[in-house]
Amino acid sequence: MDVNRLRVIDAVQRTGSITGAAAELHYAQASVSHHLARLQEDVGATLTRRAGRGIELTPEGELLARRAREILGRLADAEAEVGALSRQLRSRLRIAAFQSALLELVPPALVSMRTARSEIALELRESHPEDSLDLLRENEVDVALVHRADDAPVAPDLVAVRLYDDPVFLLSTTPDDTVAANRDASWIAGCERCRRGIHDLCAAAGFEPNVALRTEDIHVQASFVSAGLGVITMPGLALRSLDMRRLHASPLPGVARRVWAVTTPGHTEVVTDFIESIRTAVGQLGLVRA
Repeated sequence: MDVNRLRVIDAVQRTGSITGAAAELHYAQASVSHHLARLQEDVGATLTRRAGRGIELTPEGELLARRAREILGRLADAEAEVGALSRQLRSRLRIAAFQSALLELVPPALVSMRTARSEIALELRESHPEDSLDLLRENEVDVALVHRADDAPVAPDLVAVRLYDDPVFLLSTTPDDTVAANRDASWIAGCERCRRGIHDLCAAAGFEPNVALRTEDIHVQASFVSAGLGVITMPGLALRSLDMRRLHASPLPGVARRVWAVTTPGHTEVVTDFIESIRTAVGQLGLVRA
């Protein structure tokens, strides 16, 4: 049933005449009459009858007019709800990122964005890169900041923007320290995936590390290193968040993390703006941009 015809019979019922309906809807009177005639054909019932020099609705017409008003009201509600949801989705920004990115990169990027986009509906998650990519695919987040140890494509089904290369350091209380010099030291590690990197690094130096503490909190890690209770590998970005007065960061030659911003094809404009803001933050922090 044509919505415009429902609008016509609703207007006829409320205004009491074809003339009134035509004026309200900005239609010619002939057009109103035409819509009424076609509507009668649609429902197979007589909807109007002559009353003096004009017309009035039959009982069937009155019933249809009431139902038309209900339908038009529901359509208006649906349009409003869809419009509100569309605005919400356009302003929604759900971010998954690893800890040091949340500490150092995301805040300045969001501050920059909020000057132009005060309506952002923000959600943040701390997440390991592999988990973040799964969250993207499951539509749980809109953009992920991830890192990996090689130049292979992040994921063929996603859109990845390389941000910078983050060198990795050995964090200890000894200047110019090396992995080999810590064969007998206690090592500190984070998640299971992070521990693999430490094991691979130590294996290349010819030994199996003694992992004595497992925590993903970089400040707890640094506290134990500062107390002389262990050593750990730490990316350069994370070092910016630490009190380095009793710590030394020794470069690990040839070891770095490639950091990416990853999103889905067809992402929203707010995601594009966020990635550009992250790139700006990378430059402001003096990181080595890709």
